[in-house]
Amino acid sequence: MSQIDKTQEEYNKLVKKYQPSDSKVKNFFSAYLVGGLICLIGQIIIELLVGTGLELTDAASYTGLILILVGAVLTGFGVYDELAQFAGGGTIIPITGFANAIVAPAMEYRQEGYILGLGKQIYSVAGPVITYGILSAFLIGVIKLLLG
Repeated sequence: MSQIDKTQEEYNKLVKKYQPSDSKVKNFFSAYLVGGLICLIGQIIIELLVGTGLELTDAASYTGLILILVGAVLTGFGVYDELAQFAGGGTIIPITGFANAIVAPAMEYRQEGYILGLGKQIYSVAGPVITYGILSAFLIGVIKLLLG
């Protein structure tokens, strides 16, 4: 065994020793808890809006807007990233994750200016999702039109 291999082996042992353990059960429950909590908050908002006399479809639209706004504001203050460290996928799946995907790149590149920084990078994460979502909706519409 050469000195380089031995050094690499020792390094790997040190990395394994000090690397935090990754509990899949803990990750599952924290994602489930936080994702479910976000959805529960959304349902409470819907119920409150319906209680004020809004139709369910309007209340659902306003709830989406409210959750996007809250997700964007929490991302701007750095709170959403801390929550995502704890909950992982539980923060990505709800609509607040979409808001985070739009605002986080904007926050990262804001020092480069409004045009070349924020304007150029704001859709770097969500852009492909939006593009392929629109393309999919268009194709489904054409298929529905052709099939009757």
